[in-house]
Amino acid sequence: MSDLIVVQEFLPTSFDWRVGVLNGEALYVCKYYMARKHWQIVNYSTEGQDKYGRFETLPVELAPRKLISMALKAARLVGKGLYGLDIKQVGEQFYLIEINDKPNIDAGIEDKILRDRLYRRIMRHFALEVSRKKNFLSSQG
Repeated sequence: MSDLIVVQEFLPTSFDWRVGVLNGEALYVCKYYMARKHWQIVNYSTEGQDKYGRFETLPVELAPRKLISMALKAARLVGKGLYGLDIKQVGEQFYLIEINDKPNIDAGIEDKILRDRLYRRIMRHFALEVSRKKNFLSSQG
């Protein structure tokens, strides 16, 4: 149990940004729109008819510079892994909402621009990390 509580102000927006960052580099940028007539991206239904908002995937170089800068700065504070940063935009102001250390990468959404290159870059990164750790551990023995 902890006495720490994190409270987030409700910021109504029509979409959330998601910036995928790997090892300090922005890989993908998506806009996830809120489900119709709802305040979240998914409107979960008790009848099993969940309703999803639409999405838009942009090349990193076409995304707002302030957005990418905020995402990279925040990701650097956490580490060099794979992160999905959720950011809201109100006017020209950006607000970091969450850093996901296990971000979804759905076919046709996050991989829409880079396609297989996205997966190869991620796999290469983690293969190098495993190799480095394996070499470090074997040098300790």
